[in-house]
Formats: sequence, structure tokens, C-alpha cells
Amino acid sequence: MADRNSVLASVLGLWARDFRVLRRDWLPFTLRTVMNPVLTVFVFTYVLPRTGQHLPVAAGASSLATVLVPGLVAVAMVFTSIAAVALPLSIELGATREIEDRVLAPIPLATVPLAKVAFGAFQGALAGAVIFPIITALPATAVHIRVASWPMLALMLVLASWTAASLGLFLGTVVRPQHIGLMFAVILTPIMFLGCVYYPWASLSSIRWLQVFVLVNPLVYMSEGLRIALTPDVPHMGPVMVIGMLGLLATLLTTAAVRAFAKRVVV
Repeated sequence: MADRNSVLASVLGLWARDFRVLRRDWLPFTLRTVMNPVLTVFVFTYVLPRTGQHLPVAAGASSLATVLVPGLVAVAMVFTSIAAVALPLSIELGATREIEDRVLAPIPLATVPLAKVAFGAFQGALAGAVIFPIITALPATAVHIRVASWPMLALMLVLASWTAASLGLFLGTVVRPQHIGLMFAVILTPIMFLGCVYYPWASLSSIRWLQVFVLVNPLVYMSEGLRIALTPDVPHMGPVMVIGMLGLLATLLTTAAVRAFAKRVVV
């Protein structure tokens, strides 16, 4: 059984390698992070208002941009965290089989996938921090953002990025490399459009079945949690429900992902 120092040294070694890759691929990381949120904000809150077209705004919000910003920060975190874990893992489990060298290290097997989740969560939180100032500067209409709760914002960054990274580990493990592109169309696109990014969860009350159905989507709680922290005047879920559900989903996804990873590499 590996002692604590050897486990820590192994984790730091894994992270050092990942940091080198991140520094080398900083441009793809940036493009992957900013492309979708920036284009969404640009079209919905800059192009449409300038052309005389306006979309309905949720009650309590002064502009569509105010509703969009928290959700798009959540989207950037989700897509970055999932891609940071699922795409490299798919390659390592497939063509290169590089993962075999890592799991043979004299450390508990769960350390390898958990280290991947932690580094993916770090990239997700970094993506949220990078995209936030960009998407608040683009809209033609006023954006009323203020940090109503720093502890809530910090907790959302941690919980949201960890949940997304653990989902990335699960998908990267169970989805075959040849189907990894299909994963984004079949799984991630519905998550984004039904994740209360473009509208608060409360606004779905007129479509009750959908309001209940989307509660299985972790992006709903991420978007709503960031609205609590950044746009408290926009209707949102209660903080207890948001924190409780994200904590539960993070735990379930991490457990399922680590078990799937262990089964995949051992078999």
C-alpha cells in the first residue's frame, strides 16, 4: 500500500505533466472556452438589439444579457471541464494506451481518475473566470451583475467544475473513442439547451412536465447557483436546493466514474 507522500508525489507528477500540456495547447483551450458563450452573447444581446429585434426577458431582469451571463459562465465551465477530461482520456484508453503506465504506478487505482477530475475541475473554474469579463463587456444592452455572495460564488465554481469534470470522466470511460464526437451532439447539446442557460428555472412553471424533467440536468443547478451569486434579482432556485443537488450529483457522478474507470482499465 502506498504511503501518503508517494501518493502526493504521484499526483503532483500527473498534474505537472497536464500543466505542460495545457501551456502548450493554450490556444485550443482558449478557443474551446470562449467560442460558444461569446457567439451566444454577441448574437442575442448585441446583434438582435442593434437590428431592432428583442427577445422576451424574464420577470425581475432588466435585460436578456443579465439572464444569460450566469448561465453562459456555467456552460463555459461545463464544456471545458468535460472536454478537459473526456477527450484526453478517450485517447489514452484507445489508440495510445498511455493510461496503462499511470495505473501501474504504486498508488491506489482511484488516485489516477480523481487526479484527472481535479485537474479538469481546475480548468473549468479557470474557464469561468476567463469568460466572465468577456461576456459582460459584449452586450449592447445593460448587464446588471453584482456579486451578492462571494461564498456562494466560490462554492459554485468548485461544485460546478467538479461535477462537470466527474461527468467528463464517466463519459470518457464509457463512450468508445470512435463515438466521442457523437457524445457532444447526443448528450452535451441537450444538456446545454435544457440547462436553464437562456431562461431561469422558475420561468418553466407554465410547462410543468419540462420544469420537473430538467431537474436531472446538473447544468440547471449550476446556472441557478450562479444566478443566486451574480444576479439575485432574477428569479432563481433556493440556495439549499442548489447546493444540496449539486453536492449529491457530484458525489454520485464521481463514484460512478471511478468505478467505471477501474472496470475499464482492469479488464
